[in-house]
Amino acid sequence: MLSIQRLKAIFFKESLQILRDPSALIIALILPLMLLFLMGYAISLDAKNIPVGIVVEKSSKHTQSLIKAFESSESFKPQVAKDKREFIPLLQKGSLRAMIIIPASFDKDILNKDVKIQIITDGSEPNIAGYVNKYSQELWQNWLVYEKISTSSNLEIKTRYWFNAPLYSSYFLLPGSIAIILTLIGTLLTALVVAREWERGTMEAIMSTPTSILELLLGKLLPYFVLGMLSLVICIVITLFWFEIPFRGSYFLLFICSAIYLIPSLSLGLLISTLAKNQFVAAQMALIIGFLPAMILSGFIFQISSMPSWLQIITNFIPATYFTTILQTLFLSGDLYEVILPNTLWMLLIGIVLFTIIFKITKKKLS
Repeated sequence: MLSIQRLKAIFFKESLQILRDPSALIIALILPLMLLFLMGYAISLDAKNIPVGIVVEKSSKHTQSLIKAFESSESFKPQVAKDKREFIPLLQKGSLRAMIIIPASFDKDILNKDVKIQIITDGSEPNIAGYVNKYSQELWQNWLVYEKISTSSNLEIKTRYWFNAPLYSSYFLLPGSIAIILTLIGTLLTALVVAREWERGTMEAIMSTPTSILELLLGKLLPYFVLGMLSLVICIVITLFWFEIPFRGSYFLLFICSAIYLIPSLSLGLLISTLAKNQFVAAQMALIIGFLPAMILSGFIFQISSMPSWLQIITNFIPATYFTTILQTLFLSGDLYEVILPNTLWMLLIGIVLFTIIFKITKKKLS
């Protein structure tokens, strides 16, 4: 039978240990700030100021107009030369990502309605090469219409972007980074602190008391649950007011889903510490089993649909996959219950399974 008095005693003892341990407070309070600012400023999928070289074999009014179009674009940072041989060494070193070659027959081709330019991209970085090709073609088509060269000038296409009108990558990266931060805090902090108790021998002292396994596990998890929620508040404040990321959902849903996500995250850390019983091994396992899958396989940066089918199956067992989807939905779309509820239930199911495993393997014995 669960004793509230014994549960409170373990909770109080664990809370005092956290307050006396600077490393736990640093991981819970300082680390989220560091990670959030790093992810907010260092990680960006926006293609801006891509260095390109524009080769103008013969200058004219039209070539100067096209150069100005590239210069006024936020996507490119162009350099101009008369011979492509000037840019080849820069392209080889990676100082340039592409060359746009405007041929000497450019004006003549305009009169013949058969005008073309050549785009040579650095294929060593396929993503950037794709951006250069896409943005260059869009700029080229817009320039043709602007100069009334294209025959499609009477065709008007209006594009609207829903949920992320400015197309800023930070709008979905920063909400997703909250899932990564809570994963790291919940898994790493719990794994380290409990493993430290095994090393110091204090866990044996707790095992010798009348405390039940359920009281012990809940008493261990609840203080770190409170720390995790405190870290969540810090992340939300920084995301909303410093980075000015829009939030279109319900704060109540956000806190409920975050609280449910901490169940599998903390349970995984406690499971690791129970199996490892060593701080170094527990830290390595927490990073490999908890942090790396959440970072790479949750859809935080890399699209799950583009992964191999066998890897997509593995992502279904990673709680951060569901929490990342929930966060991005709440921030950018709003309270879409048909998205939030199934993902929340899967997180809860994984948390219950992990907690059940810990409950079954944890025995009140000193060996």
